[in-house]
Amino acid sequence: MVDVAHLAVALHKIGAVRFGDFVLKDGRTSPFYVDLRVLIGHPAVLREVATAMLQCTAQVEYVCLAGIPYAGLPLAVAMSLASNRPLVYPRKEAKAYGTKKMVEGVFAAGDRALVVDDVVTTGGAKLEAIAPLREAGLIVTDVVVVVDREQSGSRVLADSGIQLHSVLKVRTLLEHLRDQGSVAEADVRRAFDFIAQDSN
Repeated sequence: MVDVAHLAVALHKIGAVRFGDFVLKDGRTSPFYVDLRVLIGHPAVLREVATAMLQCTAQVEYVCLAGIPYAGLPLAVAMSLASNRPLVYPRKEAKAYGTKKMVEGVFAAGDRALVVDDVVTTGGAKLEAIAPLREAGLIVTDVVVVVDREQSGSRVLADSGIQLHSVLKVRTLLEHLRDQGSVAEADVRRAFDFIAQDSN
């Protein structure tokens, strides 16, 4: 079993979890930032993350993995190689030539797909990516991510009949970093205060 406390520290060491002042997509300034795109430069940590994602979905039944471009694709590839499960992915835009497919990979209508991504915030981006998968005939009832930011993602997905699985919830991630001495208590408190604003 992957030690998630050790994994949290490993993510911090490679710069996937940073503390400071970061401007978010919505214009707010966050005291911490989760950037799992750096995993592609650290194969050992990527392998550990993929193993943890497979472990937390061990009870889920699925035929293939569906990686969400772009951050979810390396994770899904790593999981595919580790589990010997086929991989598909929804395109961000339809091809204007050739097959004009919206979903790449080999699958059959009725196959069950486990959707893979890096982080979930509100869940909206996941639903957008799932739509073409379902339109292509794949059954999607489960999504797995590395970090759940504990905003509305889990509820929004549940409203669409989708269960969220995560290796780490953001509060647990921060607690592990504090308890392992990787991050100052003051930085963790600032992060918790910011998360609490999103929960209101």
